[in-house]
This record gives sequence, C-alpha cells and structure tokens, in this order.
Amino acid sequence: MTHDHDLVLRPTEAQISAALNPPPGRNGGDLVVETLAGLGATTVFGLPGQHALGMFDALRRSDLRYIGLRVENNAGFAADAYGRITGEAAPLLLSTGPGALTSLAALQEAAAASAPVLAISSQIPTAGLGGGRHGYLHELPDQSASFRGVVKSVHTVRTQSQIPSAIEAAWKSALTAPHGPVWVEIPQDVLLAPTLIPVVTGGDAFPEELPPRPELTAVAADLLSRAERPAIIAGGGVVRSDASGKLRQLAETLQAPVVSTPGGKGAFPWTHPLSLQSWIEDRHTTDFLEDADVLLVVGSGLGELSSNYHTFKPRGRVIQIEADLGKLESNHPALGIHADARLALQALLETVTPRQDAEAPERVRTVLAKVGERIAAQELSLEQDLLASIRRALPAGSPSFWDMTILAYWAWSAFDAKGPNRMHSAQGAGGLGYGFPAALGAAVADPSVPVLAVSGDGGALYSIAELATARQYDLNVTWLIVDDGGYGILREYMTDAFGEATATELTRPDYVALAESFGVPGVRTTPETLTDDLTKALGSPGPSVVVLPAVLRMFAPTHL
Repeated sequence: MTHDHDLVLRPTEAQISAALNPPPGRNGGDLVVETLAGLGATTVFGLPGQHALGMFDALRRSDLRYIGLRVENNAGFAADAYGRITGEAAPLLLSTGPGALTSLAALQEAAAASAPVLAISSQIPTAGLGGGRHGYLHELPDQSASFRGVVKSVHTVRTQSQIPSAIEAAWKSALTAPHGPVWVEIPQDVLLAPTLIPVVTGGDAFPEELPPRPELTAVAADLLSRAERPAIIAGGGVVRSDASGKLRQLAETLQAPVVSTPGGKGAFPWTHPLSLQSWIEDRHTTDFLEDADVLLVVGSGLGELSSNYHTFKPRGRVIQIEADLGKLESNHPALGIHADARLALQALLETVTPRQDAEAPERVRTVLAKVGERIAAQELSLEQDLLASIRRALPAGSPSFWDMTILAYWAWSAFDAKGPNRMHSAQGAGGLGYGFPAALGAAVADPSVPVLAVSGDGGALYSIAELATARQYDLNVTWLIVDDGGYGILREYMTDAFGEATATELTRPDYVALAESFGVPGVRTTPETLTDDLTKALGSPGPSVVVLPAVLRMFAPTHL
C-alpha cells in the first residue's frame, strides 16, 4: 500500500548531472541566491555590509536582479511595496547589527499591512554566536530576538546544508495567509565558505491554504440571508487575498452596503450604488454601521482607524472573517471565522440566499450626503481640490503610495483608488518615510505604469537619499512633496491639545534644487497648476519631483 507522503519527486537527468558536477567557485551565498531563484524570485532588494558580502558576491553569478537602496529601512519599504503589488515574497538582503536593526520599522509596517517580505540577514561568525561578548563588529547578544516580536517567523541557519530548507520554510510562511514579513539569519563564515553542496534546482514552497470551518460559514450565511439591514466592512485582507470580485458579488447578492477601511481602499468600487466609500472616520458612517442587524467584517481587525478610534459600538450580530488569529474577536465579540478572505467569501457565496432590498442604495446616498454636508460646512475646499487634482492627473491603473501626512489622512477617507491594490499608505504601523521608497519598489514590480508617491516635507527628509536610487535605476516615480515647513499633523494635534506646538517646525532644503542635484527633474507647483504639473511629470519617463508649498488642515474629529 502506497501513501501520498511516501512519494518523492525523482530528479531529472539534468538535475542529476548538475548535482554531480557543481560549478567551481561557489560559496554559501550561492546557496541563498540559488534557493531564491528556485522558488521563483526574480528581484532582490537590499544594502550590502561586511558580514553579508558572501550573499552579494553570489548575486553576480545569478540571474537575480538587484535593487540597492541607500538606507536599510527604505529597502524594506521598497520590498514591502514589491510584495503588495506582485503578491510574491520580496527578498530583502541585509547585513548584521545596525544594518539589520535599521530595517525594523519597515518590517513592522509590512507585518501590520500583511505584505510578504523575506528578509535575509547575515550574522557574526558561528564561533561568536550566543555570547554577546566576543567583540565582533555589529555583534548583538541575540539578534533574532530583536525581530521576533515584529515578523511572522524567525529562521536561524548554522550550516550550509540548512540554507535551502530554511529559506523555503520562510518563503512559505511569508505567503501563507495572513501574508507578512519573515526573518532568516546566516553567519558570515557559512556564507563565505566554499561549498560542495549541489546547485539548488528545486523549490516548491507552496503556502498553506486557510479555508473556513464549514459549520461557521453555514451559520454566517443563515444570519446574512435573514438580515433586515446587513452591512459589510471591507479591510486590507480583501485586497491581500485578491477577493474584491467575490466581495462585490456577495454584496450585490445580499444588497448589503459596503464601507472600506484605509487598508481596504479599492476593495469595493467607489461609485457602486452600495458603496459607502471609505468615510469610516465619520460619525454618520459609524451610526449606519452600528445600526446594521448583521455586520460582516472581512479582513479587518477593527483596530483604531477602522473603528473610528474605538468609538464604534455595533448593536447587531458581527461576523468577522480574519486570517490573523490574534485579531479574531480582539476588539468586538463576533462569530469569528479564522480564514483567508477569498476562501471564506467563496463559501458564503455558495450558501447565502439572495436578498431583495430596493431601499439599500437610497440609504447609502443618504449617508454620503450627510458626510458631504458635514465636510462642506468646515470650509476645507483646498484639501478636497488637491485630492481631486491628484485623481485627475494619476492614470486609473497607476498605484499611489502615501506617507503619514495630512493629505494622506484625507486620502484614507476621500480618495478613489480606482481599483484594488492601487492605493497604499503607512497606516498599518504609522511610521514616517514610507511613501517614496515604497513607490520605488512598485515601479520595479511594474515599470509599465507611472507610480505616484505623496509625502509631507517631514516625511520626505527620511527618504531624500533614495533620489539617488530612483536616478540610478531610472524608476518611473513621481514624488509629490507637500511642503508646509514642519510636521503638519503633529503641529495641528499639539495646537488643538495644548494651545501651541513644540518641536514641529523644520528647516528644510530647496526640494526642487535638491532633486535637480541628483539629476531628477523638479518643479514647484501651486494648487491651481497641480493637475497640469503632475500630469506632465507622470507622463515623462523616469523619476521626477513636484513640490507643493501649502499648509493643509484636517477635517474636524468625527468620532465625538
């Protein structure tokens, strides 16, 4: 009797020949790049360092494309965006100690946004591991401990024979729902030592599926089919699992209005009759969702932003579909379904009974009208006009990447992404400096469309070095910098809370002249000329910078 798990793949003649006759001059680093190529990777991001040189030397013997950034954190943001756009695990090659630690904020964002990043770091030589007293350059007592609370999984290598399996396991972990960053570390001597291990030719690390439990989807389908006022919250999990089409089909079957979270931007069509858009930071929207007798939450943990700053108090039954077990029912009691959003929505589509509700679109229009009236009463036409100008200039198929800046806070609520996986921001972890390096990673992933980055002048100063990267690789990114002379959102928060702001004002460079010093075209624009200047920049190949001097305001708190 033969069991499936007894079967093994027989090597081909070519694989046998390659195994018996490995090319000379290979080292442990070659095992890294060969494993990555075998898993399907084509591009790696990173920044070299002393202990990691074995990996970087091996790159020249491989067909992998290397994109080198100037700061490890920015390399992490670029890999994050590459992973979001392609759905593949984006390799990120790093050195030991300071180089590794500098990537932490980017890996935190990747974890919060479920972006698949495969970070591979060097370590001090094997003889020094575990002590923290050997005096090696870059040495940490326990480097992996610094990452264990941030990434999905940690994989430690001690010998060359462990390299292929460790990287395969990490790849599988990164791409198993929920997607996320993973960490592999390999000592310097293991990377540098010559190897007689055969060339890595295989690599089938298929991620595990996360299907819903059928008894739970049966109950969920019954609740939704019998609901009088169903509603849906679409989170980032819908985008990450490529489930937007199934979400739309379910919403139409149930006649259930849909609101998208900041992470779920584009998960549901903006102008659909059932679309509440993404005004989730609004009391009118919150009231509507609280009134639902059955609320389906898909791919969201209902965290701070998605719950209107924890003021959301649902009165009806909540059904939560969430791939991250730790987020399941973490903020609200629910019928919790631990599953990939795509598989769970498919199960619901197969079991729900269609509803008829001719009044649902009218209820949606009423809520959106109330939101519009509230915003109009605050005299914030400049901010709304700027978003409209950007939307006119940005091609519908182009992705945009937004830093933590006032215009991005507006965009979470008021910007039409024109489709799933096209608007991205750092709202997961909330670190500064995300927009421009992330846009570079997206331009590497798909050079056929221009990419937009939006930063304030505070966030821009985190990323200036990457103008050199944009020029070096001739990446098709237009960077809009809104220059208000400081940390604008913090200035507003502090003024509101304390009467005046402290530590928010910045001396900054002439961004146009600075861009041009890197060989990147720059232009200073105005609110009136923004559409034309952005259109021209986005329509010109290669990188460009558009600087908009403007002081913007947020809309009034909507959770009071």
